[in-house]
Amino acid sequence: MTDMVEKNVVVGGARRVWIAAIAVAALQTAVLGYMVGERAWGLRSGVEVTLKAAPVDPRDLLRGDYVTLNYDISRVPVSTLAGGPPKESLYGQVLSVRLGKQDDGYWSVVESSFGTLGPKPGTVILKSLPFDYVSYGDPADAAQAVMAVNYGIERYYVPEGQGHDIESARNDNRVAIAARVSSDGAAHIRSLLLDGKSVYEEPLY
Repeated sequence: MTDMVEKNVVVGGARRVWIAAIAVAALQTAVLGYMVGERAWGLRSGVEVTLKAAPVDPRDLLRGDYVTLNYDISRVPVSTLAGGPPKESLYGQVLSVRLGKQDDGYWSVVESSFGTLGPKPGTVILKSLPFDYVSYGDPADAAQAVMAVNYGIERYYVPEGQGHDIESARNDNRVAIAARVSSDGAAHIRSLLLDGKSVYEEPLY
């Protein structure tokens, strides 16, 4: 009888381990599927904008097979803030940035807010990643103050061995990206442009 009880305990324990493993695997698959689906939906349905890449500190070298990207819109002028700086905590803020298409074909910042920005024809609203509010520039000249923000599109993976050439072109102001901005303000890189021509396209999946 004791042996049978012990055997049942072992079998029951093994079954619970398998059930737990299956549940974890199913959860991981669901999360991965959601992430892939969200990205595909953003690339398929978002509004396309072209963003000019800005030079990056040359000490920020290529890591692995991706290129570090910075943009003109990464430095948002404080003068564009509707409603002024945040009234409460300065930490973990999300900035809404309205982009408008300029005569040169690139999109740039026309308005920003720590609150809600309503839709306007010919513009898209991009959401920053959470950041700690700090302004940079000459304190005596408010018109020059800027906020440094990221949008989740500051890294682009490239084929092995090609990153350094792209970084050199980036620092020569020859690189831009075409991104899709979804209705919730998230941006996804669709393609990388070199001298105005697409050199890398992102698949939906």
